[in-house]
Amino acid sequence: MPTRKSSDSRPQITEVFPAAAIPGGEFQLRGNSLTSDAPPVACFGDVPARVVIGSESFMIVRVPEGASRGELTLGLERARGTVAPATGDSYDWQCDIGVQIADGIHPVANPVVDAIGNIYTTLSGTAGQRTPVSVYKLDTNLQLKPFVSDILNATGLALDPTGVLYVSSRRDGIVYQISATGTATSFVEGMGVATGIVFDQAGNLYVGDRSGTIFKISPDRQIYVFATLEPSMAAYHLAFSPDNYLYVTGPTTSSFDVVRRISPDGQVDVFYRGLGRPQGLTFDTAGNLYVSSSLAGRRGVARITPDGKAELFLSGPSIVGVAFASPRTFVVATNSALYRVQLREHLTTKPK
Repeated sequence: MPTRKSSDSRPQITEVFPAAAIPGGEFQLRGNSLTSDAPPVACFGDVPARVVIGSESFMIVRVPEGASRGELTLGLERARGTVAPATGDSYDWQCDIGVQIADGIHPVANPVVDAIGNIYTTLSGTAGQRTPVSVYKLDTNLQLKPFVSDILNATGLALDPTGVLYVSSRRDGIVYQISATGTATSFVEGMGVATGIVFDQAGNLYVGDRSGTIFKISPDRQIYVFATLEPSMAAYHLAFSPDNYLYVTGPTTSSFDVVRRISPDGQVDVFYRGLGRPQGLTFDTAGNLYVSSSLAGRRGVARITPDGKAELFLSGPSIVGVAFASPRTFVVATNSALYRVQLREHLTTKPK
């Protein structure tokens, strides 16, 4: 919450939107006397931030690289650190800022988090590129280590109900099962351009072939066509809601893409329309959907309630995937890095 100050002529922040951001993302501020300094000054902690747009009542501030503290302040004296917070020239506002925890990677879909908090992500590479590492493991001490090699264009990641890791290859159409030591063995083949993968609670594996098919593979490896969709130019991304419906995104060239919902018996309908290039998606326990996408021209992660109301939840560029490490810990994957966002909001209830 903001800290009160002594003069109404000084910057007063009354609202900050969205709830969170990673470096390169933007917060929108509303308030009074926001541009009392010329030019207006903003900082996250002691790191100066660029003011993209500034007026007396509205401001857009971009999160700088290197920002690790979420304390947003306005005002020249506060930015210089010459005024104490209780009596300074600005309100403070606590924002949820993502901190980079890994780089030098290449995710193209969601990371996954196992039961003890290890995070898995890919070095996918361009089409046909053989990378030295296919999957990395980021342990609970935030040490990034090679985990799996020799999978060409590793794409989708999923954990089965027992915690075993699976990886899809969009190059060879194989889904691989990964041992505890990182050894990959073929689990199922012939999945076309295999991209997103996910398990249901019964242990059935679902594989998105971006040419237009969602396959269902039973625990005994029987293969079924679960649903057919329009082809995607990039990938299908899959996630199950708490009520066991499968949700699918598949970005196209449209700026008004959809999220599709598939019933347990394979019936497809449109859940939400109006996202730009939607990619990785996940759910909280209340059934709110989080989608890596742009919403109303703003890039980041959109949050969509079960009744279809959408808002931008997190701002940031180049986001391809998301995952929860806990109800208050959000992991964001860009196309080259991972960020961890510690949230003040406990994400088990619907947004207001």
